[in-house]
Amino acid sequence: MDFKDYYQILGVSKTATQDEIKRAYRKLARKYHPDVSKEPDAEAKFKEVAEAYEVLKDPEKRKAYDQFGSQWQQGQSYQPPPGWEQEFGFGGGGYTETGTGGFSEFFEALFGQGRFRTAGGRGGFRMRGEDLHANVYIDLEDAFRGTTQTISLSIPEVDPATGRLVEKSKRLQVKIPQGIQEGQKIRLAGQGAPGMGGGPNGDLYLEVHFKPHRWFKVEGKDLIVELPITPWEAALGAKVAVPTLAGKVELKIPPGSQTGKKLRLKGKGLPGKPPGDQYVVLKIVTPPADTPEAKKLYEEMAKVMPMNPRAAMGG
Repeated sequence: MDFKDYYQILGVSKTATQDEIKRAYRKLARKYHPDVSKEPDAEAKFKEVAEAYEVLKDPEKRKAYDQFGSQWQQGQSYQPPPGWEQEFGFGGGGYTETGTGGFSEFFEALFGQGRFRTAGGRGGFRMRGEDLHANVYIDLEDAFRGTTQTISLSIPEVDPATGRLVEKSKRLQVKIPQGIQEGQKIRLAGQGAPGMGGGPNGDLYLEVHFKPHRWFKVEGKDLIVELPITPWEAALGAKVAVPTLAGKVELKIPPGSQTGKKLRLKGKGLPGKPPGDQYVVLKIVTPPADTPEAKKLYEEMAKVMPMNPRAAMGG
């Protein structure tokens, strides 16, 4: 079988980013879409472009293609090495109607799967829509309690008048599950790019990110908050109110605490099985010596409690 240079088909370099590959595909897909293109052999070129994108958009397929495609030499037919598909987890169960709407023989030999289908033997064309990805930004409180959020996105759709892909604004109701973590994805089935030739729509994947919070930092399911305390609270110990996402709780400060000491509130992080924890990092705040009385008190403290905090540094 003949080797296919998928990078050349899309007109990108072998170092192209995923965004560059996607842009190249969309440009060529609009140019060669068989429903609207007047180019010679538009359907065949469109299938070739879509096949190239099917491989290069997928990091695992691209890795396999780059590794074994590099062994091909100009003028030679191509055969993948025996057992290569087990190394990458490809092969088996593929759609192999080569030349009748399926992927090429080259693709089937490598990956054993296809997305094209013929329609009633009339040379029709059917293809599943592309999966889309977007970011959604939520408040930390929404992740703690769970909520439903309305988002607006620009999603490609087929214009019924021209048959071309156009960007249209779409509003969607998205359920944010309780305890969702930073970077997790929400899948909205059928809300991706439209299919072609009656094919099903792709899916929309929303990657969740947290808006900056005035108090909390997030590490997985755990929360971290910096708690200001006075020198006497640190020295003598105290019970102080600490904010959590569920409301304020009372925290015991051990006597002799120093700035940077970390205390744990078990189970007060994001919900889950098990839930995360909340860590409270102490920060001693020194009152200013901005009155004669305050200055005198500091001078008395220096006499009564002399210390050199830099002794270990040779200071």
